[in-house]
Amino acid sequence: MSLNKVQVRETVRDFLMKDHNLLVLAGVIGFLAGIASTVFRRMIEFVDATFSAEGLSLIGISPALFPFILPLMPMIGGAIVGVICHFFPNAVKENGVHRVMHSVAMKGGKIRGRTMLSCATTSALTIGSGGSAGREGPTVQIGSAVGSSIGHFFHLSTERIQVLVGCGAAAGIAASFNAPLAGVLFSLEVILGNFTIHTFSPIVIASVIGTVTGRALEGNEITFQLPFHQLVHYSEIIYYLILGLICALVARGFTLFYFYIKKLFTQDIDIPQIIKPALGGLLVGILSIRLPEVLGNGYDAMQLALTGNMFWGLALILVFVKILSTSLTLGSGGLGGIFAPSLFMGAMTGAAFGTGIHWIFPEMSATPETYAVVGMGAVAAAVMQAPLTIILMLFELTNDYTLILPIMVACIVSAYSYKGFAKHSIYVQYLLNDGINIKHGREVSVLDGIKVKDVMNQVVTTIPEEMPFRKIIESISYSKNFYFPVVNSEGDMTSIISFNDIREMMFEEGLGDLVIAGELATKKVLFLNTENNLNEAMEVFANLDVDQLPVVAGEGSRKVIGMLNRGDMIAAYNREVLVAEFDR
Repeated sequence: MSLNKVQVRETVRDFLMKDHNLLVLAGVIGFLAGIASTVFRRMIEFVDATFSAEGLSLIGISPALFPFILPLMPMIGGAIVGVICHFFPNAVKENGVHRVMHSVAMKGGKIRGRTMLSCATTSALTIGSGGSAGREGPTVQIGSAVGSSIGHFFHLSTERIQVLVGCGAAAGIAASFNAPLAGVLFSLEVILGNFTIHTFSPIVIASVIGTVTGRALEGNEITFQLPFHQLVHYSEIIYYLILGLICALVARGFTLFYFYIKKLFTQDIDIPQIIKPALGGLLVGILSIRLPEVLGNGYDAMQLALTGNMFWGLALILVFVKILSTSLTLGSGGLGGIFAPSLFMGAMTGAAFGTGIHWIFPEMSATPETYAVVGMGAVAAAVMQAPLTIILMLFELTNDYTLILPIMVACIVSAYSYKGFAKHSIYVQYLLNDGINIKHGREVSVLDGIKVKDVMNQVVTTIPEEMPFRKIIESISYSKNFYFPVVNSEGDMTSIISFNDIREMMFEEGLGDLVIAGELATKKVLFLNTENNLNEAMEVFANLDVDQLPVVAGEGSRKVIGMLNRGDMIAAYNREVLVAEFDR
């Protein structure tokens, strides 16, 4: 790189380091992410056309063979994805919303630019060939990669790169679904988890520019065309509350089955990894012979449910078959998102539930399609644990504000009830299953990886229970510790004395031989063992608000072999963070 190019880049970098100038870069990212998300949609449409009856006709296949060949399309798409994943494993392993969350929380927002191509290609093949998945996850990944690449190109700070990743995610969602508000909330609620004005402003700009770009390329159309809806009676809110509870159960059933199928394909099905996506596609294709509604993102079937043109029995069956088909597609190794399948499950759940309610209470309830709209959001809110995003997205997907109260009730109840079954969203649970904890960002991961035995101070001053106060003063006078375990005749810790306890007694006259350690010590003592990690130790420190904790030899032991200092623990954490930054 020539000196002139370096100087130009440094000048631009200095310009962008100012907060208000970051908005300019957010607008650029919004524009590029809008284009990228539109290209991705066109890729899905191209693959869908290629794997359709029209595509088969173009290559000379007889229409008489279509009923036998079309169910095999998800298998063929899965086979191609399997080959790509086999030969380019590093290019696809970072795909998914959960990987974006991981990158923001623990990698400083670093997302390789190659994931844009790998994610778009594999996801388009999966969805376009009929795999049961959605485009929102890949869209987020593609937009986030745009933001990360630009941030790293200008060598911006980690904090700014994380914001730019959020900008790309928001712009991608906004452009893909014509939903600028939902794009902003999704980025803040799911990707960043940060609602400060510093992050909010650039993300709004990126989302707006992304939406404008998407509308310029695709047109200003809403995703679902709906009839007029209204809240028939205020007591009907109770029915929507019940629907929220049912949707939470559906969401939990989906996540449980999804992770079960993924574990089955990963650990129990003993076939080469390269053909597992094809096997999942074959099973989905078999399901589609009788129920073609489960193929792809399912928007056409959802439109039928949302307009009251689907039989309630079919809707009820499709809830369970969509759970199965989505789990098979993604669990076997296919690539795609879970947002569209979650909307599908919710719409079918709402349609079936609404039919029953309207049959029982025809004068006090809306028609089934109204409940389908509300249910559509309730399942997604629970699965993603992002009720605010879903509430706004439903409004933007349907352009219907009349159901805002039922939607709010059902989404909040569903998301809250789901937490009674599982503490985390499907994205966070995915990372936890891989041994990655992003609850508090990098801190948890670093502290989890360090054992107490690696940091503790092995110099410990113990005090026998029968030691008089005068001897205690002599024993601790040369110690650097602040806490002193009290032990019995067998050497087991029974209590603990702090330096503050001793200091309060030092000026009392006549206590030298009258008071013994067992009488002065605190009986309730918390301690660590050598195999505890520093994250567990930090929780104990926080609960007690102390600076030192005794360490015992192991689980069930009371033999004190060291002391852990809060300062030493923090120093160890800082060292690990510096090493991680250097390795990156």
